[in-house]
Amino acid sequence: MHAIAMHDEQQLPEHGPLAGFTVGVTAARRADELGALLQRRGAVVLHAPALRIVPLADDGELLAATKEIIDQVPDVVVATTAIGFRGWVEAADGWGFGEQLLGRLRGVELLARGPKVKGAIRAAGLTEEWSPTSESMAEVLDLLLEEGVDGRRIAVQLHGEPLPGFVESLRAGGAEVVPVPVYRWMPPEDIGPVDRLLDATVSRGLDALTFTSAPAAASLLSRAEERGLAGELINALHHDVLPACVGPVTALPLQARGVDTVQPERFRLGPLVQLLCQELPRRARALPIAGHRVEIRGHAVLVDGDLKPVSPAGMSLLRALSRRPGWVVGRADLLRALPGAGRDEHAVETAMARLRTALGAPKLIQTVVKRGYRLALDAASDAKYADA
Repeated sequence: MHAIAMHDEQQLPEHGPLAGFTVGVTAARRADELGALLQRRGAVVLHAPALRIVPLADDGELLAATKEIIDQVPDVVVATTAIGFRGWVEAADGWGFGEQLLGRLRGVELLARGPKVKGAIRAAGLTEEWSPTSESMAEVLDLLLEEGVDGRRIAVQLHGEPLPGFVESLRAGGAEVVPVPVYRWMPPEDIGPVDRLLDATVSRGLDALTFTSAPAAASLLSRAEERGLAGELINALHHDVLPACVGPVTALPLQARGVDTVQPERFRLGPLVQLLCQELPRRARALPIAGHRVEIRGHAVLVDGDLKPVSPAGMSLLRALSRRPGWVVGRADLLRALPGAGRDEHAVETAMARLRTALGAPKLIQTVVKRGYRLALDAASDAKYADA
């Protein structure tokens, strides 16, 4: 997937729930899958991986942790993710330590965070001793603390995600914790796509920004700090760009900066996309204008359910008019709303003519001689907005 929005290649399905919206994807892993799910529902996708994954075969920290576990067998091993556990075993096999590692894991208390991890453990010829039905690390922690961890050696397979309080609680209980850092994250080698995604976010060129890992959220915030854009980024996420996270752990870096996020009940990509399909249309401005129902989306407008792609200049004008529906907006105010228009008020007339053509219903916008333009709100709505 490319780090640019390709409108020609991403044809918007008729009445797709995300038609007319642009969604940013920060994921490094499974980005193609998430992007395809969004595009099938009509979204234009802007992808920029905020991180890159250190190749397991080159990861000296994972190799060192594997050797340590082989040399000093832990009492407990906690497996947190299926892909991480499989990757660890495969990497150990590539280094020539696969059989030794599996032999050590057969003799320990092996805990699996959920059913997918159980499947990975059994595929490796091992058997987990216990797994919570909730897939919650908090439940794993409760079990360990109930058993007592003082003096026990506990290896925890990490997966680039923070485990809030997990390792600290074990150490506070007297355990010796051995982190196994599977799939460590680092900043991307090419920072250009991330910068373009940041620019699109702060300029409100996105309607939503998705996060599938806490390190990606932290990395984007860090890059914004480096560029002096942190305040603008947080302001955009507060007011105009919807931050959507796959789960509560992913949201932690954003919450630490006071940013509220939306999250699906089930922490999976499919439910994340379904959540966007509900939230973005709900946030779109819908108005009854000149006998039509007009819904203003990110880069397009629905007129009686028909999708009308509109240029950025046209969308700027339409948003300026919709802030006070039915009220006359002067040419000078509309000129200020036009990006890069300078001081030529004829630019407003040109952009307005193109906007009317794009909407396919010229009577939606009225010209008020010598004053400016207004949305032709239906009479009942006109009175309502006048009273507001």
